[in-house]
Amino acid sequence: VAEHLVNAIGAVCMLWQTSPAATELETRAVDWLRQAFGLPDVFQGCIQDTASTATLAAVLVMRERALDFTGNQTGLSGTPRLRIYCSAEAHSSIDRAVWFSGIGDDNLVRIPIKGPLRGADPDALRALIAADIAAGYKPAGIIANVGATGVGATDPVAELAAIAKQFDLYLHVDAAWAGAAMICPELRHLWAGAELADSIVVNAHKWLGAQTHCSVHFVRDPASLTRTLAAKPDYLHTLGLSEVVNYSEWGVPLGRQFRALKLWFVLRAYGLEGLRTMIRNQIAWSRQLCEKLRSEPGFEIITEPNYSLFTLRYN
Repeated sequence: VAEHLVNAIGAVCMLWQTSPAATELETRAVDWLRQAFGLPDVFQGCIQDTASTATLAAVLVMRERALDFTGNQTGLSGTPRLRIYCSAEAHSSIDRAVWFSGIGDDNLVRIPIKGPLRGADPDALRALIAADIAAGYKPAGIIANVGATGVGATDPVAELAAIAKQFDLYLHVDAAWAGAAMICPELRHLWAGAELADSIVVNAHKWLGAQTHCSVHFVRDPASLTRTLAAKPDYLHTLGLSEVVNYSEWGVPLGRQFRALKLWFVLRAYGLEGLRTMIRNQIAWSRQLCEKLRSEPGFEIITEPNYSLFTLRYN
């Protein structure tokens, strides 16, 4: 129903003054979700189309921050070779963000994984960063997984946040799928440390039941994001800018849809308890299925359930 209304209303959500109600609802609905995830109120956010767009925005901020916000003006020629770090389990959208940002795939450094959650090894990451600095590279940022696509891999976010702070790096958390589960308080230990990140993405159109496109992008410092992405020609100037927000300055596209209406409908229709019940049921059903398959001849469980995902082999 919300998707039909979004298309019928046709709100032009690039500026506050072209869509004041849609902009205000986006601010409110995203903050409701922030509270539902237990994130501190230092985070603000907007709704991107997909996690790929949010991740690209984060990588562009990493680039600009590492170059003292000169890359957009002068380009990357003659600048230090930047390095971005992510787990070997990270989603391909991270590769593409590094390509599109001009940093280049050779400068995306894969962190070895360890443990039952197949998370990035913090000691290995420290060694990689130290080696890169010694070789003349400039580390720019870390991307952490919370429930990566392949087998639900989850990095030790708190430990990666400590490393990011140690080396003054930007930390982005890709929780596109499994971040939705953090509306369940008993699961939040899985992303402990996310509250220390610079940005986080969670796709409401995955495990929260909204229609695509509805990716919630939380940021600690919106000024760094808008400094990287905002273009302000005369025809986009907004009266009273200090009192309003223009969400087109928070992402790559200028044109935006009234996506907040979809998030508002989901929260109103199901409520947090309804959404929590859905997620808890699916996790429980996944574990039940895993145990049933484990007891069947010929089946082998390869990775144990992470959230509602496990992998198996039929021998």
